[in-house]
Amino acid sequence: MKRILVLGAGGQIGSELVPYLREIYGASNVVATDVKQCDALSAAGPFEIIDALDADGYAAVVDKYKIDAIYNLVALLSATGEKNPQLAMRINMGALQNSLEIAREKGCSLFTPSSIGAFGGEFPRDNTPQDTVMQPNTIYGVCKVAGELLSNYYHTRFGVDTRSVRFPGIISNVTLPGGGTTDYAVEIYYEAVRTGRFTCPISHDVYMDMMYMPDALRAAVELMEADPSKLKHRNSFNIASMSFTPEIIAEAVRRQVPSFTMDYDVEPVKDAIARSWPNKLDDSCAREEWGWKPQWDLDSMTRDMLAAVRRKMDK
Repeated sequence: MKRILVLGAGGQIGSELVPYLREIYGASNVVATDVKQCDALSAAGPFEIIDALDADGYAAVVDKYKIDAIYNLVALLSATGEKNPQLAMRINMGALQNSLEIAREKGCSLFTPSSIGAFGGEFPRDNTPQDTVMQPNTIYGVCKVAGELLSNYYHTRFGVDTRSVRFPGIISNVTLPGGGTTDYAVEIYYEAVRTGRFTCPISHDVYMDMMYMPDALRAAVELMEADPSKLKHRNSFNIASMSFTPEIIAEAVRRQVPSFTMDYDVEPVKDAIARSWPNKLDDSCAREEWGWKPQWDLDSMTRDMLAAVRRKMDK
């Protein structure tokens, strides 16, 4: 049975990935860690407070629980990172560097997600291929590209089992996002239920790839369980589920909430970041190499999101 450590477990992905992993591998085999206490995670299984930049403390927890697989989820996101690029670089790259070294020293496999934020420059925006120009214009994206390259280096140079996916914007009804460019696609559902209207910070015509959290969780685990002999790419796979503009998601909401209205107050920084990213990813390599296939589309996600948000509002 695998012994798994999730670094940065209190964030948007980690808060749902930990329970998902515990259902698969058993609660005692999945150690949740974060820089601060997370009562919901510590109540259901082992939990440790770790500063990802403290290499010795991090390594001690890996030894304590005899960890053999690490999910490194520590990162400052795109919009937040632009407010303090130096801090973003220190946290994002420091957590990665320590994770890679600990994985090398302790013989652990390592999952470190990349992102659509890794793209930038002159590349095909539609059906963006697996291998293409990657010249991002945010510190978040720069760190993701560097992370892909470093993870590949540790695999080829030291034999570390590093794996990654390029997550699209992730939509969840459990934990609110924390400073990403794609956050509007979560906020729209809360406002549809709360007020029936939403002011969107992204222009009406900007396409971005998105994914519902259940698909994102499944993708991470399926890749980590994939046969390594079939993986031609490791760091990092394009994965896709749905692509839409603010107008398209608003129409999906209106199919469930006919009175819903949306206007715009475009935030220039977020909008520019969004326009620098792919409109739609080509995920054929993930489909061919480890059988990736999404299970949720925009309408099924919208129905589920609105129902979940209503339940939360009624509590």
